[in-house]
Amino acid sequence: MTAQSGAPETAPLLEMRGVVKRFPGVVALAGVDLDVRPGEVHCLLGQNGAGKSTLIKVLAGVHQPDEGEIVWEGRPVRFAHPQAAMDAGVATMYQELDLVPGLTVAENIMLGHELSSFGFSQRRATRERAVKLLTQLGHSDISPTIEVGRLSAAGQQIVSMARALSRDVKVMVMDEPSAVLDSGEVDQLFSVVRELTAAGVAVIYISHRLEEIREVGDRVTILKDGKTVATGLDARSTPKTELIKLMTGRTIEYAFPPRKAPDRRAEPMLTVEGLSRDGEFHDVSFEVHPGEVVGIAGLVGAGRSEILETIFGARRADSGTIVVEGKKLANGSVPSAVSAGVGLCPEERKSQALVLGHSVANNISLASFPEFANVGFIDRGSELKSSQQHADSLELRPRNLEREMRTLSGGNQQKVVLARWLQHGSRILLLDEPTRGVDVGARSEIYGLIQQLSDDGCAVVVVSSEIPEVLGLSDRVLVLADGAVLHDGPADELDEHKVLDIILKGEAA
Repeated sequence: MTAQSGAPETAPLLEMRGVVKRFPGVVALAGVDLDVRPGEVHCLLGQNGAGKSTLIKVLAGVHQPDEGEIVWEGRPVRFAHPQAAMDAGVATMYQELDLVPGLTVAENIMLGHELSSFGFSQRRATRERAVKLLTQLGHSDISPTIEVGRLSAAGQQIVSMARALSRDVKVMVMDEPSAVLDSGEVDQLFSVVRELTAAGVAVIYISHRLEEIREVGDRVTILKDGKTVATGLDARSTPKTELIKLMTGRTIEYAFPPRKAPDRRAEPMLTVEGLSRDGEFHDVSFEVHPGEVVGIAGLVGAGRSEILETIFGARRADSGTIVVEGKKLANGSVPSAVSAGVGLCPEERKSQALVLGHSVANNISLASFPEFANVGFIDRGSELKSSQQHADSLELRPRNLEREMRTLSGGNQQKVVLARWLQHGSRILLLDEPTRGVDVGARSEIYGLIQQLSDDGCAVVVVSSEIPEVLGLSDRVLVLADGAVLHDGPADELDEHKVLDIILKGEAA
């Protein structure tokens, strides 16, 4: 284990020493050491499955360590439950947001420590407190009275931040806080982080975006296979290649596989013509040919996800047509799209694509149950054999398909969604943020899978918040702003600066 520090030596606010956590059949943490100082941003890195989420849940009082200790402000402590950790000053923003969709923004922000007088809720004070926190985050545009379930994924992330900030915080844990934010929102997030650390609050920052670590971090701890492999690394001076090698145990070129030019003389597999939804996007038209990857670049809120969901039939278009291999799809009909060979990997895979309490095999075969039905019963043997075949083709890990879906890492969960559509025979794949929350090793594998799918003749549409990812994966790119396509052209004629210039100018190139 290596150690290096670029931050001034001060007494740690938090120390986690030799932390071990076991679950049935798996050791999630096998001896983790972490120390966090007041007023620093301590970045926690590691591949999916390295133990990061388990570690922060131990800190937050969700899990109890089987071995090791937590030292808080110089004294050993045991957070027997989440409320004990919150009372001590630990605030946690989980990657899987713990919001209540049916409650308002203000109610969610103050949930668990509601403002009340003589047993009655102080609604006005609650709303005022919510507005103050949202304004601090640069989002005074979010109404405190709207139901959280009506907000976008980015809006819900902002509410989760406000909720964490609503308490008296000494350590703020942020798990992938920028995953669904656009560049302006990320800048505002970093501004809030700096305000917190200037006030002496320690921030534990978890992200797969290594460029963010250098910008916002002070020190870095890296986990691999449930163990600390490096701690105290200087966030600004440690080379990215060294961080990747420590995380993966090998050197990974953070590069995209070479693309073969698709045959655009062939008939398009997917044709979108004049597609519009009031208030979301308008007059969107494009084609995707066999073996072609078309990327959609734009800021959060530009209408990217909404376009994919409308093609898939999860939203009803107000105008326009969608044609798959010469056949027009029924408007707003998921069965029509699926039967035509269209598959969607949504942005929120855990809530929109997966049944976390069911087995991996069940999740893979979810779109193909009729194929395994026999007089009303599922032929489990056939289901498992077919699922295993597609899981093997995507190098899904672990290989045991009887495991609960929730136990897989983010990268392998994404592979399960892809395996589902391959099993169903889908030839048109709509991928919304395919590498969100995925570590650099699994990210490279997913890039390779997308390349493999297009080489096999699939038509692929990719949406990503990371402009270099869109450009690196795609043959052609649509640049989207405020629901309108401003540019449609070859990916190799664009770079990140040109894309941002088109978006910010708000005019066609």
